[in-house]
Amino acid sequence: MPRSAASRPIRLSETVGSLPDSTDAATASDEPRRFWREAFRGVRAETERRAGLLSAEDQVVQSMPDASPTKWHRAHVTWFFEEFLLRPFAPAYKPFDERFAYLFNSYYVSAGPRQARPQRGLITRPGAAEVADYRAHVDHAVATLIETTNDFAAIAPIVEIGLHHEQQHQELLLTDILHAFSLNATHPAYDPHWRWPKSDAASVAAVESVGGVHRIGHDTDGFCFDNERPAHEVLLAPVRLSRALVTNGEWLAFMADGGYTTPTLWLSDGFAAAEAERWRAPGYWRQIDGAWFAMTLGGLRPVDPAQPVCHVSYYEADAFARWAGKHLPSEAEWEVAARAGALADAFGKVWQWTRSAYSPYPGYRATAGALGEYNGKFMVNQMVLRGSSLATPDGHARASYRNFFYPTARWQFSGLRLAQFDG
Repeated sequence: MPRSAASRPIRLSETVGSLPDSTDAATASDEPRRFWREAFRGVRAETERRAGLLSAEDQVVQSMPDASPTKWHRAHVTWFFEEFLLRPFAPAYKPFDERFAYLFNSYYVSAGPRQARPQRGLITRPGAAEVADYRAHVDHAVATLIETTNDFAAIAPIVEIGLHHEQQHQELLLTDILHAFSLNATHPAYDPHWRWPKSDAASVAAVESVGGVHRIGHDTDGFCFDNERPAHEVLLAPVRLSRALVTNGEWLAFMADGGYTTPTLWLSDGFAAAEAERWRAPGYWRQIDGAWFAMTLGGLRPVDPAQPVCHVSYYEADAFARWAGKHLPSEAEWEVAARAGALADAFGKVWQWTRSAYSPYPGYRATAGALGEYNGKFMVNQMVLRGSSLATPDGHARASYRNFFYPTARWQFSGLRLAQFDG
């Protein structure tokens, strides 16, 4: 992701289990409070750093129903802390503006009515400056609550999930503004100095065949979302995953060989989508005077054959795999290989499509209450991606993380690696 001297990694590695058993603020150690104060300030500052490269006009645009304005992201993550932390645990808290609950709720039906998602770009007011005031109001209240509450053990998990939630929106902030900029004929750059992150291929161990019984899912005391649990055993047939991500150069060969026009390579729904949307190249690619260019966070750049292909849908990834005589890995195969250190660029370049449908793990139970709407109710008709991308904040990636999108989605930083069964 873009860097500046003001950015620094925020690693939410402390666990709620390590907090003092006592809920008495007078006797509890100040160390956990200090940690969460600093983590909160750091994550909130990173959101503002990312938004700070955008004008007020940039922050209000909504380029499609699946995207949200930058200003809305900034306000929504603030509403999250107000709704789930301050209202229940800070009795003296005075909301900045009661009307904001309607404007900036997302999909939490249990929390009340909300602005329709495709109409978030119509929220011209409050303006970007007033959203900054809203954030400051909530920031002060949260910091005060962390410092003074007598029920610290109860609020710490909500602070933690709120920070991870905000980090998710930090990534969406970049994916959504890139989509908007891709529709601008002047090809604006989010960050003119942006560059692809370096590859970690040199540090990857030799590829091993993945097979047998393995345990996947989150099984440590650190943070995870509820969809990463429970950890469980899976039986894998022997399979080899490619160390490297599929590159632009390989994708150009797929295109030249009629990959987008050969129906036998495609799932039926995928070919219908490709025809309807006139897909002939990855998202944000365009041909100018016979040369291919791609819209990036740094503006319009020539397609680099050595870089990972990006902004492809599940349908395109599946068709490419079939063209290559291979297949996409399952999410279990990916996780086992990633834990073994056998994948180059598993994190920090592009999310990688798997062939696994997004469904609950055996024994899954959603979090109780409105926060239970976070993941479980989306477990249908979507596909799992693994890893992380160049836009994922530091400290937000792990081997068990399950991202998920509809198979037509292309505006995310999504790519692929291939797999092949042994024998």
